[in-house]
Amino acid sequence: MAASSFREDGGAALDWVARYLERVGELPVAGEVEPGAVRGRLPERAPEHGEPFADLLRDLDEILLPGIVHWNHPRFFAYFSITGSEPSILAELLCAALNVNAMAWSTSPAATELELLALDWLADLLGLPAGWHGHIEDSASTSTLAAIVAARGLRPGGVVYGSEHAHFSVEKGARIAGLEYRAVPVDDEFRMRTDFPLDDVTAVVATVGTTSSTSVDPVRALAERCRDAGVWLHVDASYAGAAWVLPELRWTADGCELADSIVVNPHKWLFTTIDCSALWTSRPDAFRAAFAAHGDYLPASEHAHDLREYGPALGRRFRALKLWAVMRAYGRSGLADLIREHIRLAALFEEWVGDEPGWRVVAPRHFSTVCFRHDTLDADDLARRATATGELFVATTRLAGEPAIRLTIGNAKTQESDVRRAWDVLRRVARS
Repeated sequence: MAASSFREDGGAALDWVARYLERVGELPVAGEVEPGAVRGRLPERAPEHGEPFADLLRDLDEILLPGIVHWNHPRFFAYFSITGSEPSILAELLCAALNVNAMAWSTSPAATELELLALDWLADLLGLPAGWHGHIEDSASTSTLAAIVAARGLRPGGVVYGSEHAHFSVEKGARIAGLEYRAVPVDDEFRMRTDFPLDDVTAVVATVGTTSSTSVDPVRALAERCRDAGVWLHVDASYAGAAWVLPELRWTADGCELADSIVVNPHKWLFTTIDCSALWTSRPDAFRAAFAAHGDYLPASEHAHDLREYGPALGRRFRALKLWAVMRAYGRSGLADLIREHIRLAALFEEWVGDEPGWRVVAPRHFSTVCFRHDTLDADDLARRATATGELFVATTRLAGEPAIRLTIGNAKTQESDVRRAWDVLRRVARS
């Protein structure tokens, strides 16, 4: 591609992105296509000769966009809402242009050192202990798996415990590591109980902000038990850890300073494009013992960190660039203002549900997620029908054996009017 056409096509792509971000709130949140519909409109084979980039943008609009679930939509309230913010999007472009592999310090010194610095910055913003080793993985699933494997090196062959409301990636990680997984019952606020044996345990995974209800496990009590028993404690704060930028929510981090490892996902509630998962550990030597491996063609760097030695991946993208861009663009106050506003909107929605006859909140709300249900209508069916309107996207879970709707606020563009519109749609669908 000639430089002139690259600039022209690049300008068209950037214009497409800008227009998309401006109008995404007007699009149906969820794609309205049947299985196979998108593929059925595309050729079965790659073209024999190259095509103009403009043709790709045309097909993006006409064929792909109708099948997109718009996670960047201000009324995407399912799972944990996310934001591909403008600074992060632009940094992704720069990352793609540089196209470095940050597997070792020697293969890209700046990428390695910026990643270490960015994780130190983020730890400081969240009030995590200074001096811990931090690096970036693609997802909390990988971060948790890495922590379990590191723990296995210290206590092989044991059991991994997590709450019955822990993310299913914890059980998956235990399986991949060849360890048994056991779910621990929860109390009446959906918090992990602490009265389970630790005799044959390799690791315990506590959660701050469980996926179902965003409950906060008793991390300090679990950490003290694990420390006395020589058991690894991993804290999954992939969603709610972002809230630690707020002093008033630092209580949810109580005991985390005693953990062996902690994961927070900037791609969930810190406005960074997916994927970006921050993993810190107070025991980096255990990670290196589990993952360090070298070939003659790629020896260890001297007097420097090789981040491939702290996790399962060898090839590593320059993810730190977009996290660094977000922290610089928003600053501590900008991040705090957005997260605090999301919590305010969730509290407002919770108030509306509590005041409406026939509806009720079914779990304590600590962050920006509200769990609720209608007294007589099936929550799964109600969520499906509300989402089918295209005006919002909500998902469901099970709490105390009963289905409940989850509404999570986390997109940087979400306004009070979006939350009000969602509530109006839910009530309208319920009446129908």
